[in-house]
Amino acid sequence: MQTTGDQQLLKRINRSVLLRLIQQHSGLSRARMAAQSGLTKSTVSVLVRELLDEQWLVEASPPVSGDGLGRPSTPLQLNAEGRVLIGMEVAVECLRIVCVSLTGEVFSEHEVPLHSAEPQAVCTQATALLQPLCADLAARHITISGLGVCLPGAVHDSTGLVHFAPNLGWRNLDFLGMVRTALATAGIACGTLYVQNDADAAALGEYEFGAGAKDDPLIFINCDVGVGAGIVLNDRLFTGARGAAGEIGHTILQIDGPVCSCGRHGCAEAFIGARAIRGSADVARAGHYLGVLIQNLDALFNPKTVVIGGKICAEHPGLLAQAQATVAQYTRQSGMPMTEIRAARYGLQAPAVGAAALVFHRFLRPLSEGANHVFGH
Repeated sequence: MQTTGDQQLLKRINRSVLLRLIQQHSGLSRARMAAQSGLTKSTVSVLVRELLDEQWLVEASPPVSGDGLGRPSTPLQLNAEGRVLIGMEVAVECLRIVCVSLTGEVFSEHEVPLHSAEPQAVCTQATALLQPLCADLAARHITISGLGVCLPGAVHDSTGLVHFAPNLGWRNLDFLGMVRTALATAGIACGTLYVQNDADAAALGEYEFGAGAKDDPLIFINCDVGVGAGIVLNDRLFTGARGAAGEIGHTILQIDGPVCSCGRHGCAEAFIGARAIRGSADVARAGHYLGVLIQNLDALFNPKTVVIGGKICAEHPGLLAQAQATVAQYTRQSGMPMTEIRAARYGLQAPAVGAAALVFHRFLRPLSEGANHVFGH
């Protein structure tokens, strides 16, 4: 006998199946959704009605001809206006908040200098930005699906615990709990809440909001003060046992190379990070070592796509071209097809947009939700 909890989970799974179908094949009719999902037409009809009422979906008009068989069918699409996903990036120098539609369009962006990296001060500054934003969305009857937060550090995927964020000076911090408390104290209701590493979030943004078929595996390399990678593998973020997978900034590219901020020699960050680049010669060297790093990742994961983003790439466009040239050289020697290497679709907004995408990604995968989420008040 099914319990109420089992029935609710089954319903969430079925709803997510329908949403993912529409995400990948916009314009499907109810009948087509039933055929492709394996659900009964009556189940699809009931669930679609709920998703329409909750502003996850909209009916497109005019209806499409039914090919002479019965009534014309009504195409369904993700609601690009009635719901938003909020993403917040806590960077070393700034705080960035974006509102993103279910289809990946950025409605608004708010960026301010980070006043202090002290965790409570970050929460206070964040709520000051979120309060008027959420109030405005509520006044316009736009539903907030949730808030995703990302930062440069190792975050445990199931608990949200920040194990180590060296460039913020954080260690073993329950930042998820702190943000939740700050939102509740300020009376801000913004749905589910998640915390994730910035490169992991950026990878999800590219994965969820990409055009057409999803690129899997996908690796996002974020080049800023630090260097990190987000890895999407088999439709999931690959974060490792303690959330530290992708901390590629401290992989060794040259034994006895330059001293890194961590005290070791020859780390990727010592070649590619912001502190290592001061002139054109440094850009060429950084691009070369970025290519070496990509080649190493390619040998490990054989990704379909590698995306490069971050402040360093925005400031030095030649970095990407040099990295591509280095990888092409390795590829010619191996005889293997070259992996696609491209710039981030959302530029400097990539981590914040990815944090917003995290909310949708988790909603669409109820069985992998884990503990790294809390519901708003």
